[in-house]
Amino acid sequence: MAIQLSVAVRNALLDAIETAAGTAPFLDFRTGAQPADCAQADAGTELEHQALPSDWMAAAAAGVKSKLGTWTGAFDAAGVVGHFRVKNTADTVCHIQGSVTATGGGGDLQMDNINVAIAQNWTVTQFDLTAGNA
Repeated sequence: MAIQLSVAVRNALLDAIETAAGTAPFLDFRTGAQPADCAQADAGTELEHQALPSDWMAAAAAGVKSKLGTWTGAFDAAGVVGHFRVKNTADTVCHIQGSVTATGGGGDLQMDNINVAIAQNWTVTQFDLTAGNA
């Protein structure tokens, strides 16, 4: 039999992620596949390194935590975005990583375009964290 969590517990777990990463963490877009886990060194080429808004995630509700506000910027390098990493406010620890696809592509993070040029603007269109044991 599987363990079940209440919605309140699932929401609290999701909200703790934002607390651990800090109020203004960094979002990196990188080429290629993501490392095996967040403890591994960065992989691929860094295409963008951007501070996220001070309140970057909405409060969790019904076991889901979604991006808050507009996540946008301009790329520092050209390439194909393969994965992202969210690092703490000090930019020293990876707390979240995942796949990136164009909007509608089903990636962990979805954005308007993954084939990018230097100085090209970007916008994250979808980013949600969903707790298990729903």
